[in-house]
Amino acid sequence: MTTDAAAAPDWEKRFRAPRVSLPDWAEDAPDRSLFVSNATGTYELYAWDRASGRQRQVTDRPNGTTDGVLTPDGEAVWWFSDTDGDEFGVWMRQPFGGGEDEPAAPGLAPSYPAGLAIGRDGSAVIGRSTDEDGTTVHLVRAPGAEPVEIYRHRESAGVGDLSHDGTLIALEHTEHGDAMHSALRVVRRDGSTVAELDDTEGGTKELGLSVLGFAPVAGDTRLLVGHQRQGRWEPMIWDPVAGSETPLPIGLPGDVGAEWYPDGSALLVEHEFEARSELWRYEPGAAAPVRVETPAGTVSGATARPDGTVEYLWSSAAQPPVVRSTSGAVVLDPPGAKAPSSVPVEDAWVEGPGGRIHALVQRPATGEGPFPTVFEIHGGPTWHDSDAFASGPAAWLDHGFAVVRVNYRGSTGYGRAWTDALKHRVGLIELEDIAAVREWSVESGLADPERLVLAGGSWGGYLTLLGLGTQPGSWALGLAAVPVADYVTAYHDEMEALKAMDRTLLGGTPEEVPERFTASSPLTYVDAVRAPVYISAGVNDPRCPIRQVENYVDRLAARGAVHEVYRYDAGHGSLVVEERIKQVRLELEFALKHLGGGPVHGA
Repeated sequence: MTTDAAAAPDWEKRFRAPRVSLPDWAEDAPDRSLFVSNATGTYELYAWDRASGRQRQVTDRPNGTTDGVLTPDGEAVWWFSDTDGDEFGVWMRQPFGGGEDEPAAPGLAPSYPAGLAIGRDGSAVIGRSTDEDGTTVHLVRAPGAEPVEIYRHRESAGVGDLSHDGTLIALEHTEHGDAMHSALRVVRRDGSTVAELDDTEGGTKELGLSVLGFAPVAGDTRLLVGHQRQGRWEPMIWDPVAGSETPLPIGLPGDVGAEWYPDGSALLVEHEFEARSELWRYEPGAAAPVRVETPAGTVSGATARPDGTVEYLWSSAAQPPVVRSTSGAVVLDPPGAKAPSSVPVEDAWVEGPGGRIHALVQRPATGEGPFPTVFEIHGGPTWHDSDAFASGPAAWLDHGFAVVRVNYRGSTGYGRAWTDALKHRVGLIELEDIAAVREWSVESGLADPERLVLAGGSWGGYLTLLGLGTQPGSWALGLAAVPVADYVTAYHDEMEALKAMDRTLLGGTPEEVPERFTASSPLTYVDAVRAPVYISAGVNDPRCPIRQVENYVDRLAARGAVHEVYRYDAGHGSLVVEERIKQVRLELEFALKHLGGGPVHGA
């Protein structure tokens, strides 16, 4: 193992290079910001006073911390405290300038988080989710005050936003039973309803809504929401008090999100299309938006500052992330060695059983194909791969592998129909698309058919195990991180919000639709697996719990199948840099041992 940082291989340097998230800033104290960084080797929260330039580490926990928010006056940081990555915990409060942590809402028992909104008067609206109660929402009128419950339902829901004056609370809910398509409700502080917006028609129509934010202006009751009425995500303005809806003729292809400029006069539009993203400014009533110039690649987050400049976190597959401003400056540049670059992506469009499939392809910088090829499958499933920097794929490229990432049916960014195609034949639909891209990769000369690796984490890990069992002749090796392995056991052990999602995807519980859970469970096909299998799992994972992974591993072991298992003391992934490097190294070693090739660089 390499110990000299300067002598470490590039793939390790990419993980260790200091990174920062897009800084969030306090609404009424914009010089006070909060960001996440891995500067200590673990991802933690940092406070940044822009006026003085002082930065301070807010949290320091063995397994890291990433969930935090500033109060509007910038006087305090709220951060979520769980146990070793289990996502079950309470909100803590710490002064911005430093000091002791204290429970932000001491009257609330630990739970899974379901949204948070903090008011200018010191109040807070806190969403909670537990297996026993479903979703509850509580109003805390002042720090330390007794919480008052203002919402309760068995189905998943969450706090969306709080109006500028703190009198209106926007909730997203799935009381109709469709966890993929939320409805909206605006309530007063006592929980009484002001207005409803529901595009699902009681669950009979598959159109979703999302809260994008109340207008940031005193006395303004307009709420920016996302909708799917035109077959994709796009914004509109809804005034729940006046009862009016204002369409926004932005006219861009692909999915469109937005947030308010600080004075409420315009919207900062985030546009995602074919695995890239860009920014626009749109003034309500204008004929068209105006482009905010950013480089080609992916904008992972953006915010408009009070002076009108826009700050954004940008990267591409070849270039590591950086926080930039439209003023031309690098906003936040962490000290230390920079991440080495990687290779750019190529676009591949492949005809599949459900329509054209978009895949992102990267080839090693040296050598000619066909290459050993890793199909790195994204999680979600409602997510998508983009032209963004990723240290994991770059590590495979450094070792001579091509990397293919598939935006299968169920992925976002290609319209509502593509995302919503993932129903009932869960897992099998995605694998049809992956198989079509696999066939293209071999026929095009990119991939060596004898050295194809199916890999992924979370939902990607699930598809890996399912693919190894349902397509046993297609894959030479499988690498599954934090996977769903036994769907029935996973359903019974996972957090309540994911139970709701599984009921939506499969049309019921394991008891109601046992044949669908059986058809979609990797455990059903485990005895057909022929390829060597590597599995990594977090022992505290609430999303893909450890018991169902052990059930699958026991079946592999019972028939002497070639496999290795790595269990680590965290949840759904790790926030510790060296742990991430260890996991990638173990995967590389496993693949090179079974497929042939040189040693892992730096090992």
